[in-house]
Amino acid sequence: MRLLRSLAFYAAFYGGSLLIVSACVFTLFFASRQRFRRTVHSWSAWQRICCRTLLGITPRVEGSLPTGPVLVALKHESFFEAIDLPQVLDTPGVFAKVELMRIPLWGLAGRRYGLVSVERDQGARALRHMLAEARALTAEGRPLAIFPEGTRVPHGTQPELKSGFAGLYKLLGLPVIAVAIDSGPLYHRLIKRPGVITYKLSEPIPPGLPRAEAEARVHAAINALNQP
Repeated sequence: MRLLRSLAFYAAFYGGSLLIVSACVFTLFFASRQRFRRTVHSWSAWQRICCRTLLGITPRVEGSLPTGPVLVALKHESFFEAIDLPQVLDTPGVFAKVELMRIPLWGLAGRRYGLVSVERDQGARALRHMLAEARALTAEGRPLAIFPEGTRVPHGTQPELKSGFAGLYKLLGLPVIAVAIDSGPLYHRLIKRPGVITYKLSEPIPPGLPRAEAEARVHAAINALNQP
């Protein structure tokens, strides 16, 4: 049964994604930025519909975001949360590897939505550009989202945070909400499993803490659901 449900999910989600991506391309060039963003959000909503109806996967959010700009640091166990972010956060600006932003058309769409390009080890000029992009988004009242471990990690593992998180925490001066996610055991597999994917949001971590303390609090919070 799980195999059949997974096959149905792949057919429905990726088939629908082709239509939504086509609509995104059209709105990218021929519609307002707000209309384009709504089209992107429809892809996120479509994943939720397919997960709920075909896989029996239901997302649950524990906790809430404060009002105003905030830096949201998330555990990353599968593609689920990367696509689902607009369902949890209000039009988030997302830090993304600069290599993604160089993909033809995709990079243009990412910039129009509000992705912030991250160029590791590229010096002060790249850092200033990244901070300018991030501050422009917070000026709109949008939250910023980052996966501080740098990439997807298997459920049950707790790698150290990448150094870039501490730099952003210090330079942006924003409160941090750390988010634990347990999507790996259900979603990050060929044959997916039914169940509940939980987002567990921490209490706000204030700006201005010493680096070691801030990293320790974020690391502990994003791994709150991370049992091997």
